[in-house]
Amino acid sequence: MGNICRSPSAEGFFARALSDSPYADRVSVDSAGTHGYHVGQPPDSRAVETAQGFGVDISGLRARKVSVEDFERFDLIVAMDHDNLADLKARQPANSKARLVSMMDYHPDPHPDEVPDPYYGGMTGFNYMCELLDAATRGLLEEVEGSLDG
Repeated sequence: MGNICRSPSAEGFFARALSDSPYADRVSVDSAGTHGYHVGQPPDSRAVETAQGFGVDISGLRARKVSVEDFERFDLIVAMDHDNLADLKARQPANSKARLVSMMDYHPDPHPDEVPDPYYGGMTGFNYMCELLDAATRGLLEEVEGSLDG
């Protein structure tokens, strides 16, 4: 939503996984929110701290809002939850090349089916978010690599 918790964390986890991939130079990663609440701001300090505990540095990222250009720039746009996925689908231009998916489609466990927003909770929620994203972004990378192999 605001691009300060889940999305920048997902960007960081995916970028870390991608850094070891032979396709690292062929894939770009970015994050954006569906709302402009925090444009230009760094990620939530709790997200930064928790991601750092997983060896992921997101401190240099800044929030931005998804743009129409993103639907042309990216082949894949990954949403964290059902509401944001629906919002993205509603914004997607008819001629867009982007495929819209849910992050949890790439997690090895089918439940939960969305990444819970930890913003209004405590550090336990941020840790759980990072655990989910760590596994899901690895699954996402496997699909991306598979599509580049074919």
